[in-house]
Order: sequence, then structure tokens, then C-alpha cells
Amino acid sequence: MIAKHIQETINSKGASVIRKMFEEGIALKKLHGEDSVFDFTLGNPDLDPPEKVVHAIQEEAKDVSHGCHGYMPNSGYPFVREAIAQKITKEQGVSVSGDNVIMTVGAASALNCVFKAVLNPGDEVIVPMPFFAEYRHYAKNHGGVLIEVPSKSDFSLDLEAIKAHLSEKTAAVLINNPNNPSGKIYSENEIKQLASILKENFQKTGRVTYLVCDEPYRAIVYDGAKVTPAFQFYENTVVVSSFAKDLSLPGERIGYIAVNPASDKPEEFIKAVTFALRVLGCVNAPAFFQKVIAKSWDAEVDYSSYKNRRDKLMAIMDRVGIEYHRPEGAFYLFCRVPSAFKGDDGEFCDFLKKYLILAAPGSGFGGKGWFRLAYCVSEKTIVNSEKAFLEAMKNL
Repeated sequence: MIAKHIQETINSKGASVIRKMFEEGIALKKLHGEDSVFDFTLGNPDLDPPEKVVHAIQEEAKDVSHGCHGYMPNSGYPFVREAIAQKITKEQGVSVSGDNVIMTVGAASALNCVFKAVLNPGDEVIVPMPFFAEYRHYAKNHGGVLIEVPSKSDFSLDLEAIKAHLSEKTAAVLINNPNNPSGKIYSENEIKQLASILKENFQKTGRVTYLVCDEPYRAIVYDGAKVTPAFQFYENTVVVSSFAKDLSLPGERIGYIAVNPASDKPEEFIKAVTFALRVLGCVNAPAFFQKVIAKSWDAEVDYSSYKNRRDKLMAIMDRVGIEYHRPEGAFYLFCRVPSAFKGDDGEFCDFLKKYLILAAPGSGFGGKGWFRLAYCVSEKTIVNSEKAFLEAMKNL
């Protein structure tokens, strides 16, 4: 018999909304043909992995030495952790050693390990809305409660709202930067102010609250935008990320946790998340792709095609009369549901389905009244979708 809490989650309206739509898309493509269905549901990168990654894969595949597929320390190969530490040092402007890096099975595994390590039953994780839909489940997995805090109208952080929800129960504040689904990048000033109120809360409650930065889209930015290095402004910062989006390796499940060396008892934290990685059943990150990433984490990638697709999709939305938030990073367009649907994003996405357009309802992301379009699809899909969008909007 299925556990009650799992069954309730599966049956809930917001459960796995992205995957559900993606699977519907597969069925519709079989029925109507690939080119007739415009599937904007899943953040599945359309770019191929860069040449440096491909060469690293080919090189590692030739290794047939004794023990090359064996276990390594749960936290990862030491030489791989040192390589990722170079990446973090470069991004954060703070010297980080391999001892402060743990290799994980993607960013999802990283977040679950962090929550397993820091959450006691009833502890809270504050997240600004909108947010990646699975965060709710990740917190619940470990007895935590996700506190969903509204953002400002431009999706910047509402720092007063966050401050109002901080307490002795707050184990972490979780930010996704750039944000999925809005594409918002939080400014340096926002991060500085957030750090300040977290420090104030510590002085008031004595509770160390971690700032957990989920950054798989860090490299995918537009118009000269930059992601703030939070290590520089808040000691108890933890970065979780993966190579799913920036190197187009979502199915390989390779990610990491990076702990600020200036944080409170970093060695204890690292031991805790390493233990969590083991007991959650991951044991260690995939050996093969740890070695691949050690050789190719700094591969150069041209993301200009994502910018071109973003601009083409925004132009289509302008022509059909759908409002949206202009993304600064990632590869999603977060759009407002037309007024005729009175904010019912689920109903509007069902309406679009009649025109073979698949979009993800915003309610699943804590963004009621909005819907998400992933533009990491082929340019052909974007261009050819215009006629379907025009037809749909004409028939409102």
C-alpha cells in the first residue's frame, strides 16, 4: 500500500505539473506529429554539450583501468572537488578549497542533502515566490515547512516580507538565482540587505539561518547581467548547483554543494550533508561524470541562441497581446494569464492545449495567475507557434 503522505501529494493539484504536461506533450506529438505540437513545458536544454565536454566524455570512456568504476569517498573524488572549488572561487571571489565541496547527484540531490542536514521537524525554509515547484516536496521530505513569501511586482525580493517571517524556526532562506520561472536576477543590493536581516535574526534568536543559493542557471544571463557572489556578503551561504543547464547535461545528474569556508562550523556542515548523501540512497555522485566534469567544467558555451529565442518569443507575445516579465537569465518566459480567464492559470493552459500549445501553470510555482513557457526549445518551435497563439487569442 502506498504511504498516505505520498498518495496525497501525487493526487494534489500542483504535484509534478511540469512533468505531467511534458508527458501529455509526448502523447500529443505521437498523435499530431512533432512539428504540430508546441511544447514549452520542460526546462530540457536544446543546446548540445560543448565540444570540451564531448572530448572529456570520449577520453574517460577509453579508461578501462582496474577500479575505474569503483567507489570513492561519499563526497566525491578529491581531485574533482578541487576542480569545482576552482569554479566556486572564480564565481564567488572567495578562496574555496576542495574540502568545502561535496559532489552530488544533480542540484535536486544537493538540496535534499542540505535540508536533511539542517531541518528538524517543524523547521521552516523561506522562499520568495515564484519558485521551482519541487521545493515544496524537498522541504516536506525532511520534516520542514516551506514558507512561501510574495515578491514585489517586478519579482524582486520583498525584504520586509521575508523579515516578517524570520524566526527561531527559520533554518534556511532559499533563493533561485536566476529564478525559475521568472528569469529574475536578484541584485547585489538585495543580497546585501538580505544578509543584513539574516544577521539581525541571528542576534535576536541565536539561530543560524543558512542562505541557500540554487544556481544552475548562473551562467545563462542576458544583456550584461551578473549573478551576485553571495559568499562575499553572508558567511552562512551554501551554493547548490549542477551542470544540467549550463553544459546541457540534465540526464547525467551531476551537481555539487559548496559551503562558504567562513560559515559557522563548516566541517560539521560538510560531514552532515555527506552523511545525508549516503543515507538518502545516492551514496556518491556518478564516478564517470565526476571525472568528465573535472576536465570540462570551464568549457566555453555560447548562450546567444537562448537570447535570440527569448527575443523571438517575447516578440510573439507582444503581437498576440500576452503580458510577460522580461527575463534577465535562465530560459523561461513567465507570462500573465489573459484577463478573460480571471487568473485561472490551469484553465488557461488547458485552453492553450486545444491549439497544441503546452505551457506550465504558474500556480505550481507559487505564481497564481501566470504561466511559464520554456524557450530552450528549437527556434522552429517558437517561430511556428505564433500562428497557434494568434488563433488561441482570437478565440478568447
